Amino acid sequence: MKLLQLLPLSLALSPLVSALWPVPSKSTVGNSTLWFSADAEFSLSYVQSNVGFMLAPSQLLQTLTKRNTLNNSSSSNKPPITEEILDRAIRRTYHTILKEGFIPWRFHARNAEFEPTEDTGKPVTSIKLQLSGPDSPNVLKGLDGEIDESYSLKVTEDGEVTVFANSSIGLVRGLTTFTQLFFKHSTVKDSAYTPYAPVDIQDHPAFAHRGLNMDVSRSYYEVDHIKRTIDALAYSKMNRLHLHITDAQSWPLEIPSMPELSAKGAYNKDLVYTPDDVAGIQRHGALQGVQVIIEIDMPGHTSSIWYSHPELIASFNEQPDWSTYSAEPPSGTLHLNDPAVYTFIQNLLKDLLPRISPYTAYFHTGGDEIKAAAYINDPTIKSNITSVIQPYLQKFVNSTHDIVRQAGLTPMVWEEMVLDWNLTLGSDVVVQTWQESTNVNLTVSKGYKTLAGNYYFWYLDCGHGQWINFPPNQSASFFPYNDYCAPFHNWRVVYSYDPLYNISAEAQHLVIGGEVHAWAEQTDGANLDRVVWPRAAAAAEILWSGAKDPVTGGNRSQVEAAPRLSDLRERLVAKGIYAEPIQMAFCTMGDNQCNLG
Repeated sequence: MKLLQLLPLSLALSPLVSALWPVPSKSTVGNSTLWFSADAEFSLSYVQSNVGFMLAPSQLLQTLTKRNTLNNSSSSNKPPITEEILDRAIRRTYHTILKEGFIPWRFHARNAEFEPTEDTGKPVTSIKLQLSGPDSPNVLKGLDGEIDESYSLKVTEDGEVTVFANSSIGLVRGLTTFTQLFFKHSTVKDSAYTPYAPVDIQDHPAFAHRGLNMDVSRSYYEVDHIKRTIDALAYSKMNRLHLHITDAQSWPLEIPSMPELSAKGAYNKDLVYTPDDVAGIQRHGALQGVQVIIEIDMPGHTSSIWYSHPELIASFNEQPDWSTYSAEPPSGTLHLNDPAVYTFIQNLLKDLLPRISPYTAYFHTGGDEIKAAAYINDPTIKSNITSVIQPYLQKFVNSTHDIVRQAGLTPMVWEEMVLDWNLTLGSDVVVQTWQESTNVNLTVSKGYKTLAGNYYFWYLDCGHGQWINFPPNQSASFFPYNDYCAPFHNWRVVYSYDPLYNISAEAQHLVIGGEVHAWAEQTDGANLDRVVWPRAAAAAEILWSGAKDPVTGGNRSQVEAAPRLSDLRERLVAKGIYAEPIQMAFCTMGDNQCNLG
């Protein structure tokens, strides 16, 4: 057996090049075969140790029985506990390896005989899950960086597997890596094989916040679409799903104490998210270490409130000059100095926040793309002068954030609150940037915890052309009808983005992560998977493994990454996620066949 040391540049020289995504921090693999079947036994124990430094023999607390079927439904929307998180992780491990495998023919030479014979290698006999101690009470809703997701994974040639972590979520991440070692066999049924034993992996994320912002307002997505997206996020080691759940066009969020909001503001009375829907989505994420964060964008992007509360909205659907008052039609913004608006926000959040707080540490209050002109028609402001509007906006945000904090949550906002309106925010507030990379630097220079997500790199919906209609007398001047963030950002562009670009070493701790974005002007359930995947996974590796190759200090190699991302794409497709291919099979069937030069 030959042992292969894996470093980022040398990955291209080893067979593991097509097996693990995101790339682990440190890993070694061999070339011996192991077989996994339903006979493999899992056990859970507590040990006093740190990742990578196993000490005393573990004290067995319980043995978890074999489960090779997976049912995504839950009998309760109550927050899961450690044992349930791990029970579901074990179920997913069996199901992923035995039911969602793929035959890796496209990663071997044409007509190659690459599969092991059934009498080759040994079976995986035991998978020992080891925790350093009980989970934190906040394991489901930790602040960014609070929950330790690191893990170690050891697989011996004799078929003994040990996954060690300091939290149940770390064990979830380790088991995800474990599943990516295995392949489906073309003739051997009820078993899958890995050619990589022995395995020794030490792994941890580079950034605490690794997410997808999904717009579920402009287009309605069935709950199963959202849950399927969570499955793919977790498999890519993402840990946040940010649901942009209300906007100008639609209010699909059902608020039991204010039923008129969704009854009149949703596209259709059936296209709504009930409290059970939201709790079920959050729970589905929690079981996989994906925290679901809810956003209600305000004070702008609130036109859909007009359908139930017209008295609260200024500059509603100004036509045809809507672009003077908003970034998109229909225009409309909440009054800024209206006691009725303050009462409305208080009642809204009093209903919503206690229901979502068991599953998340955050609530996003929006604040992007506010146009001063809209406040000319606000009877409580009657001005489009920024210096006049700013104090009222500061008061509005202060009041809203106080309510969020009273619910035990941490506020999040879009970058405009600090960069355009120069608001003073609490030190706890997370500021989400989305425009030029220089805005990340500007935000951290003000001392705020910051999320990256430059729209020229990480907006996944860009490059599909304009959704705005142009009359004949204007059409030619807009040809070829590119959208504002064109062109299409292929996976190589996504992969080239460094959240820490031009950030000083002293300020880098304030960049807590980032999100890719799937806005829904031209995305819905029919094309969601191919819009998001596998490009979101390219960002997932940047956020888990870091943008820079630790050996060269430069950007990570696309040559090395391409076959691994192709491997992940095959695994996503096997899970029922219709991710786009990034290369034809010819490119992955030989060494460097599609390299330039």
